[in-house]
Amino acid sequence: MEGQWLSELHVENFRSLREVTLPLGPVNVLVGPNGAGKTNVLRVFDFLADIVRTDLGPALDDRGGLGELLFRGGDERAERLLIGLRGAWTSVGDDRSDSYTLIIQSDPQERDEIFDLGLPGGRRRRIWVDDKSAVTVEYDKADEPLAALPGTGYAGLRVGLNTSSSGLSTLPRLSEEFGGREVAKLADFLTEFRIFDVDVTRACVPSRVPRGGYEPIAANASNLAGFLLGLRTSDEDAWERLQADAVEVLPQLEALDFEYPSGGAHSVVVVLRERGLRGPTPLLDASYGTIRLLGLLAMLYDPAPPALTCVEEIDHGLHPQALELLMERVREASAATQFIIATHSPALANRLRPEEIVICERGDDGSSLIPAVSTAKVEKIVRASEGLPLGELWFSGALGGDL
Repeated sequence: MEGQWLSELHVENFRSLREVTLPLGPVNVLVGPNGAGKTNVLRVFDFLADIVRTDLGPALDDRGGLGELLFRGGDERAERLLIGLRGAWTSVGDDRSDSYTLIIQSDPQERDEIFDLGLPGGRRRRIWVDDKSAVTVEYDKADEPLAALPGTGYAGLRVGLNTSSSGLSTLPRLSEEFGGREVAKLADFLTEFRIFDVDVTRACVPSRVPRGGYEPIAANASNLAGFLLGLRTSDEDAWERLQADAVEVLPQLEALDFEYPSGGAHSVVVVLRERGLRGPTPLLDASYGTIRLLGLLAMLYDPAPPALTCVEEIDHGLHPQALELLMERVREASAATQFIIATHSPALANRLRPEEIVICERGDDGSSLIPAVSTAKVEKIVRASEGLPLGELWFSGALGGDL
């Protein structure tokens, strides 16, 4: 997988995620019953993105304060929230991954952050953020500090920071010597991620005709018609492949087409040309599953996706025969965007590979167990079953996390 990516998410005391360490590959499908914590994994990224956009204080306020986020199960009250990321977002070609850790203490409420970021030539930049300041230290290839800050025990630079602010939101606005450029790459990675969820009502309404061809698909597919028209204009090959996929899993469909309710210069809608019908079918009259499928295909054929894409209940409303093709397209698209997908469908799990499935369970104390079964153990169970599909193994309880 090229470009920016995440290799691990570590969370402590975020809602039901009491202590979760989740290895991440190109495709990660969270499988488990309702309430197992799958959605909370996606909410972690939404929280981090809001910290970048609005800062730490507003992000907490929008969620009812730290107390509403902290894990509420078990015998002891949680005193801190911790979120850690590991991966590569500085794009410097260093084998050592980048990392970021956010810690928020509850009483008194304080935050600490630690950045460890790659620099050209094998150097590293580490930034420690406490309740009053940020200290930036640069290290050489031998992991030795390059300069000392006069009058302190630190080797680096110090800058004051408001106690209600975060390094994620503040440091990108500072100069390069304070790590602004490297932190900005992480901040951009987090704010550009999307939770994709097709709004079937809004996906059917007319879209603005795109100016200059391509426009990215909206996170709720509300500009579906505009995106598809732009794709047909800017990338004929991708358009033909998307249309062929739709025809393959929608037996009545012969082709996708467009109409312009207010003239060709302003708005556009999608229509379906279906076998046996004299005229086109407006997308508004299509089935729920058809609209969701077209929205998902648009996401998967987006030529410029964000680095991270999250999808909840990707199989919702789809016929099982569409899932095989859908997962193949997810794998192809994962070369450009990393996927975290949530489902409780054994039919979808049947189409997964051992390294793609993440079994989710709920412990007796209300905590999420993610992953409840390691990839190595999943592979061992599959071998012992003589190759039974993962969905059948999960539904039977052989993998845990069963319904």
